[in-house]
Amino acid sequence: MNRIIDLFNSKKKNILSVFYTAGFPELNNTVTIALALEKAGVDIIEIGIPFSDPVADGPVIQESNKTALDNGMNLKLLLEQAREIRKQAKLPIILMGYINPVMQYGVQKFCEDAVAAGVDGVILPDLPLCEYEEEYKGLFEKNGLANIFLISPTTSENRIRQIDMASTTFIYAVSASSTTGAKTGFSPEQESYFKRLQSLKLKNPFLIGFGISDHATFSKACEYSAGAIVGSAFIQLLKDAKEITGDLQSFIKKLRGN
Repeated sequence: MNRIIDLFNSKKKNILSVFYTAGFPELNNTVTIALALEKAGVDIIEIGIPFSDPVADGPVIQESNKTALDNGMNLKLLLEQAREIRKQAKLPIILMGYINPVMQYGVQKFCEDAVAAGVDGVILPDLPLCEYEEEYKGLFEKNGLANIFLISPTTSENRIRQIDMASTTFIYAVSASSTTGAKTGFSPEQESYFKRLQSLKLKNPFLIGFGISDHATFSKACEYSAGAIVGSAFIQLLKDAKEITGDLQSFIKKLRGN
């Protein structure tokens, strides 16, 4: 069974997923960071596929993409690094990025190579649901690779239910209709959106992402969902870190309130 499904079957609340960009801050940091995150008690890692035009991301993640590409990161190397992570780590691995690098690599080859490397799922925000179902669903399912969809405060109930039906693991609930970035809290409108998602009684759990930066935002997100996704705040930590492993451990402890 897919490791993401196993996780959500065994843990219903306070799931922590951490996003970071492959090849940032240094080309060979990808594996080290993954293993340190598992040791720190993170439940899922989302590894970003660097892309030259990451339009949905804020400045922190955009900068990490540029640095990673300048370092020489590419999808082939990322899959090799994922294979190294899987040799030592048990937690679910998700690759997140834009569809363009996957198309260039070849979707069928990507699915096969990703699963062979121990990857459990992908998040491709610019792959439309209809295109996925018409073109790629069979490939993903044949290889046992989960495709995780995003919803936002502007997503209609009908659309959310379509995404829920097409999903097999969890749904990524974007907290705001904006680019990524750490925030200091959630507005009443955002909390109303989270409550609306709760009321829909979806078959899949959802994780809240965008704006999770500290214990307060993580715990608030967990009140409404199965857990939360941290991205920009963690990328910023990696950029500023004096000693990545130690600083990472401290960050995760503070995030969880330990």
